[in-house]
Amino acid sequence: MQYPAPIAKLINSFTKLPGIGAKTAARLAFYILEMPEAEVLEFAQNLINAKRDLTYCSICGNITDQDPCAICSDDTRDKEIILVVEDTRDVMAMERLQEYRGYYHVLGGVLSPMEGTGPDDLSIAPLIKRLSDEEVKEVIIATNATSEGEATAVYLSRLIKPSGIKVTRLAHGLSVGSDIEYADEMTLFRAIEGRREL
Repeated sequence: MQYPAPIAKLINSFTKLPGIGAKTAARLAFYILEMPEAEVLEFAQNLINAKRDLTYCSICGNITDQDPCAICSDDTRDKEIILVVEDTRDVMAMERLQEYRGYYHVLGGVLSPMEGTGPDDLSIAPLIKRLSDEEVKEVIIATNATSEGEATAVYLSRLIKPSGIKVTRLAHGLSVGSDIEYADEMTLFRAIEGRREL
């Protein structure tokens, strides 16, 4: 039996989301059909608002509804440290910890020759410019513990070290192959505390 066109289109839309297969998409679609219309309209409006109202910070690259973002606008943070992460979800994970008080820089990915991602595809040039313009004394590289994350960390270290800025890497309290955004607070705390110089 084929679904009526409106629900088939809704199911197809859900399958475009990462980790959502056909069965889960169908379950979500039928759940939405059972929701009150006001809740469905609010849900749809939230999707539209998020897409329309969010942008990327012109300083660090974090997702934000204001530019510069709230973190870059916060003068109480430590200006001498920048933590470099792969994407905005990593910023959120580190902020949940409430231990790190420096600034961030979001690369927008990692070096991956297999995927065709090179240095020009990442936010590396803006990072180097920030380091020359600001009073940074330490850069903490917090890419994921994958081969691509390690390669990116080594590449950044070689770029930054000649400037005399200390370059450290999160300690491997994070297991190899894991993502920062899924790590618990204690693991992230140990990783920050045990960071090492590259």
